[in-house]
Amino acid sequence: MNDPLLYINRELNWIEFDRKVLDEACDPKTPLLEQLKFLAIFHNNLDEFFMVRVANIIRQFKIGAPSTSADGLAPVKQLAEIRRRVLGMLTRAQNHWKMKLLPELAKKGINIVRYKDLTVKQKDFLEGYFLNEIYPILTPQAIDAGHPFPTISNISINILIELESEDGNVRYARLKCPNNMPRFIFVPRTKESAYAELGFNSNGRDDDIILIEDLIREHLDKLFSGHKVKKSFIFRITRNTDLEIEEDEADDLLAAVKDFIDQRRFGDVIRLEVEHGSDPALTNFLTEKLDLLPFQVFRIKGPLAMSEFMPLIGLDRPNLKDAPYKGLEPAFIAEGDVFPTIKSHDVFLYHPYESFNGVLEFIREAASDPQVVAIKQTLYRCGSNSPIVAALIDARRRGKQVTAVVELKARFDEERNINWAEEMEKAGVNIVYGFAGLKIHAKLCLVVRRESEGMCRYVHISTGNYNPGTAKIYTDYALFTANRDICSDVSDLFNVMTGYSDQTKYRELVVSPHSTRNAIIAHIEREIECHKKSGKGEIILKCNQLVDRAIIRTLYAASQAGVRISIVVRGICCLRPGIPGVSENITVKSIVGRFLEHARAYYFRHGGNPFMLIGSADLMPRNLDGRIEVLTPVLDKNIRDRIKATLDLQLADNVQSWELLSDGSYKRLSVPKNGKAVDSQSVLAKHYGWAE
Repeated sequence: MNDPLLYINRELNWIEFDRKVLDEACDPKTPLLEQLKFLAIFHNNLDEFFMVRVANIIRQFKIGAPSTSADGLAPVKQLAEIRRRVLGMLTRAQNHWKMKLLPELAKKGINIVRYKDLTVKQKDFLEGYFLNEIYPILTPQAIDAGHPFPTISNISINILIELESEDGNVRYARLKCPNNMPRFIFVPRTKESAYAELGFNSNGRDDDIILIEDLIREHLDKLFSGHKVKKSFIFRITRNTDLEIEEDEADDLLAAVKDFIDQRRFGDVIRLEVEHGSDPALTNFLTEKLDLLPFQVFRIKGPLAMSEFMPLIGLDRPNLKDAPYKGLEPAFIAEGDVFPTIKSHDVFLYHPYESFNGVLEFIREAASDPQVVAIKQTLYRCGSNSPIVAALIDARRRGKQVTAVVELKARFDEERNINWAEEMEKAGVNIVYGFAGLKIHAKLCLVVRRESEGMCRYVHISTGNYNPGTAKIYTDYALFTANRDICSDVSDLFNVMTGYSDQTKYRELVVSPHSTRNAIIAHIEREIECHKKSGKGEIILKCNQLVDRAIIRTLYAASQAGVRISIVVRGICCLRPGIPGVSENITVKSIVGRFLEHARAYYFRHGGNPFMLIGSADLMPRNLDGRIEVLTPVLDKNIRDRIKATLDLQLADNVQSWELLSDGSYKRLSVPKNGKAVDSQSVLAKHYGWAE
C-alpha cells in the first residue's frame, strides 16, 4: 500500500482542479460576466499555487531534497510537469479571452480596448487625466551603479524601460503602476466626464474601458526628460509567501505575525510573468537581475494579473450574469424563538440554500438577550465589515463576557484578522491570538445563558467560516445544538484554546490534532467488519482535500474488502480510484458549479446503524496534525437523513460533475442517452425556494 504508483501527485492533481475552473470559464453556456468571474478565479488560484506550493517545490529543488510526494516524483520532474500543464492552460485561457470572451463582451456593450483603439478626442481627454491624476504619484526608479535594482513587491504590475540619453547612453528604469488607483478606466465615447467618474461606470454601455498600465505606458516619455524611450514591457513577479513564523522564538505572537506579513511581501521570487512580445534582451536583463532560471519565466499573451478583473463582475448587467439567489430564511429566525427552538431539538442549516442570517441572528440574539452571560467564538476568516465582529462588540458593551479566538495565521487574511482583533480588544472583548504551533481552524460559537433551571449552553458548529460574503457562494453545513455532551466538549475545547488545559479526549467531538485521523480510520475499519458480517458496506466522504496516506491506505483496504466507497472532493485527491484489486470499489468525483463545494461530511453505513460526522477538518496532514479542527457527530436522525439525501443527490449529479480516473485525469460526466439530467446545485436551490 506504500507503492508510489497507488498515489496521485498532490500538486499535479491541484492543477487538474484549476483546469475544471477554467473549463467553467470557457463554457459557452455560462453567462459572459460569469465566464469572466471564473477566469479571474482561475488566475487567482494559479497565483496562490505559485506563491505557496510551487515555492515549496523550488526550495526542495534548490537544496537537493528528495521527493516528499507520495508518488515519489522528484522535485525537478514536478516542476517540469507543472510548467507543461500550466502553459497549456494559460494558452487556452488567453485564447478564450482574446478570441471569444472579449469580442462577445464588446457585442454587449462592454468594450475593453487598448489605448491605440481610442478616438483622438478620448486620447486628448485622457491626456489631462494622466497629467493631473496619475503623473504626480508615479515614481520611476533608475537602475545603474548608483541605483541598485529595486525591490519589487509581490504580484504588483510594473514596467521595465530601456532609455537612450541625448549623448547616446543606454539606461534602464523600473516603474510600478500605482495600486491605489482604479485599474480600469472608463472613458466616455460621446459625453464629457469629470475625472472622478473615470474609475467606474455602473454598466459600461457608453464607455471604452482601458487598463491603467496601458495609459501609463503610452506616456512614459513624460517621465524621462532628456531621454528617448527605446523599449518597454509590462511584467509581474510572484514571490514565496509560505514563510515560517518563528513562533517558538517569539515572545509575542501578534508581533511575530506582523513581522511575517512585512517579510512575505518580499520573499524569494518564484515566477516572472512578462507580456508576450517583450524584447528578448530586455527580458534577459530582468531575468538576470531577479536571478531566475528559464523555467520560472512565463510569457503572457493577454493582460497580466487577470486575477484582478473581478471588479468588472460588479457591472450592472444582470442579463450577463446568473440570476441572483437569496437563500431561504430559516424558520426558527422567522419565529423569533432562537434559543427555545435549539433547546427543543437540533437545528441544521445548509448554506447558501438556507440564509446565513440564521447564524447572524443566533449571535445577535445572544448579544442582546439579557439572559445570556457569555459568548465564546472562533474566527478564522470573517471578511470585511464583519457583522459577527460588530455583534461581539455589542455583546461586550452590554456587559457580557465575550471571548474571541482569532487565528492570526489564516493565510492571506492575517492583516485583516489583526485589525479585527485589535478593534475588538479596544472594546473590551477577551482576545486570544491563536495557538502556538497550531492553527485554529475549528468553526465554533458557544453561548452561555442563565435560565430557570440554571446555566444552559448552546453551540453552533459549522464547516464554513463566519463570513457572510463567502456564505453566499460557498456550500456549508451548520449545526445548532444544546446537546449536553457536545456543549460540554466545546466548553472544554475553548479552555484548551484559551488556557493551559491539556485535554485530548472528548465525549462526542472528534478533535484534531489528537483524534481525527484515528477516528476516521476506526470508522473505516468498523465498516469493513460490518460488511464482512452483513454486506452492503458503504462509505461516503465529502471534503475539500484527500491527501493523508494513512487514511487512503485504509480506504484501499475497505475497497479490497468489498465496501462501496463514494468520494466527492472539491480540490486535491491523492487517492487513485479504479485500480484492479486495490480501489475498483472506489469512485471519486468533483462538482464545479455556481457555488463552491466547501461542506465536509463523513458517512458510514455501519450495518444499518449509520454514523456521520460534519465539521471543519479535511483529510490532509495539515488538518489532522497541524490544526485544531472539530468534527461533530450528527445525532439527530432527521438531520442525518437530510444530509445523506444531499450526498446521494451529488453522487447522482451528471451536469456539473467530473469523475477522477485512475490515471489522475478527470472526465466530465454527461447525461446518459435517454437519461435524466441531474444538476445537484440547481435541484437544491429549487428545493429550498429559489428567490430572486
